[in-house]
Amino acid sequence: MKPRVAVVTDSNSGISVAEGEHMGVYVVPMPINIDGKVYFEGLNLSQEYFYQRLTAGAEMFTSQPSPADTLELWNRILRGYDQLVYIPMSAGLSSTYATARMMAEDYQGKVQVVDNRRISVTQCQSVRDAMSMVKQGMDAKTIRETLEEQAADASIFLMVDTLKYLRRGGRVSGVEAFAGAMLNIKPVLSIGEGKLEAVGKVRGVKAARVMMLDKLQQELDGRLKPLYESGHLAVKIACSQVSDQLREEWKTQVMEYFHLEEEIECADLTLSVACHTGPGVLGVGAVRI
Repeated sequence: MKPRVAVVTDSNSGISVAEGEHMGVYVVPMPINIDGKVYFEGLNLSQEYFYQRLTAGAEMFTSQPSPADTLELWNRILRGYDQLVYIPMSAGLSSTYATARMMAEDYQGKVQVVDNRRISVTQCQSVRDAMSMVKQGMDAKTIRETLEEQAADASIFLMVDTLKYLRRGGRVSGVEAFAGAMLNIKPVLSIGEGKLEAVGKVRGVKAARVMMLDKLQQELDGRLKPLYESGHLAVKIACSQVSDQLREEWKTQVMEYFHLEEEIECADLTLSVACHTGPGVLGVGAVRI
């Protein structure tokens, strides 16, 4: 008899609690502390309010979900399912995975925590893949192992509009941030192997956009080439607090660069990343489908 397996993720996937209910996925809303008060992404914290407070200079930081809340959710789910697969954000970006993995040891294999090494649109794809495997009748352990084997089959590049927020998080110095503002420097970051890393700096938005596309093309010509040529890779974009016009311009540029005929998916960058990057971010990535 096939086990009844539930799929659980967090809001770093870009899936809200309400969207998860519609999809049949359980979503843990990520907590964000703003001026000493804890908010939960997608519940009592909207994108609009978050960016309003961020740009106003509010003190904010992210944290992992409460272990007590996570355990309560797992226990509630397991009253109706035999097993569950938990897909948190990348272990390289948060301690959420390590904490969940430790807690899962008490569940005799019924809770499988995925070392996903993904966030945003690529993490969302992992959730979709897990749901597909559930429908195929796979158990939670097999789903976890498959997702971990495929975790590196993805890549994301981001253009940061200002160094201000990277400075707040200690990722660049005050001198670098000041010089970057004066010279219109736009850093390009990658989320590869689960970590946020700088891969280049150029002057101006246009140059940064081209760099992101070139960097992704290098991935498609390199380690992701077999997936790309076999049609098992999808290009996606993400943005944070940009105008509708800029969003459409970026979508068009990406589609033209990669000669894509079908409309590509565009998501809002998750707030846990936006805490460090700020508004005005453009991103492009590719993920196994």
